[in-house]
Amino acid sequence: MGKIIAVANQKGGVGKTTTAVNLTGALKLLNKKVLLCDSDPQGNATGAMGIDKSRVKAGTYDVMIGRTAAKDAVIKTKYGDVLASNRELSGAGIELVDAEDREYVLKNAIAELKNEYDYIIIDCPPSLELLTLNALCAADTILIPVQCEYFALEGLADLMSTVRLIKRRLNPEISIEGVVLTMYDGRTNLCLQVAGEVKKYFKDKVYKTVIPRNVRLSEAPSHGKPVTAYNFGSRGAQAYLALAKELDERNGRKEWS
Repeated sequence: MGKIIAVANQKGGVGKTTTAVNLTGALKLLNKKVLLCDSDPQGNATGAMGIDKSRVKAGTYDVMIGRTAAKDAVIKTKYGDVLASNRELSGAGIELVDAEDREYVLKNAIAELKNEYDYIIIDCPPSLELLTLNALCAADTILIPVQCEYFALEGLADLMSTVRLIKRRLNPEISIEGVVLTMYDGRTNLCLQVAGEVKKYFKDKVYKTVIPRNVRLSEAPSHGKPVTAYNFGSRGAQAYLALAKELDERNGRKEWS
């Protein structure tokens, strides 16, 4: 059975979408069956996978409102399969307000896909709203990207309060998949201090792999490719490949060398 991982952080600009896209691409390189579910109305993950948002006929929005079956909305790419998003998805939060079990709409919609993939990666919006709640209720675990800066610690405390609330009231099975340090620069004292604080709190949940600041990571989305396809030899690509291997090993699914 596949595993559903929500990539989430209530703070924006921490490398959430970058992590969702590049982890998907890296897992695909490890011959994993992987689906990226874009649950952010901005649709940045969709564009970064080489899909023209304006031409999406059916995506996460259509699946959530019941217009299209999830299996019929999946778009196949060289870098992994995608449930695409565009601005239409921003209306789902309003349309689903009065829906029965509105927090579980996404979970119920993609249930039929769970056995089709090794991993389903959900890219969440950078705020706590109905779309994010749906992602966290659908997920088995949550992967938390943390930027190595002071304010990241504040956002982390807010996120953990949210996770505890969801675990208590909506999804008792959810757990922390792991914490990945992003935009890492080991030359600065602040970065090392933040990393130390995160490791003190999350202990072995923090991945050994860190994601460095890397210009190729910033360039890849404009070319519609994960960084592993855009520039495989770059530090960013090698970091995400190492992260994918570490995640897969932690899940006991290593079938590569």
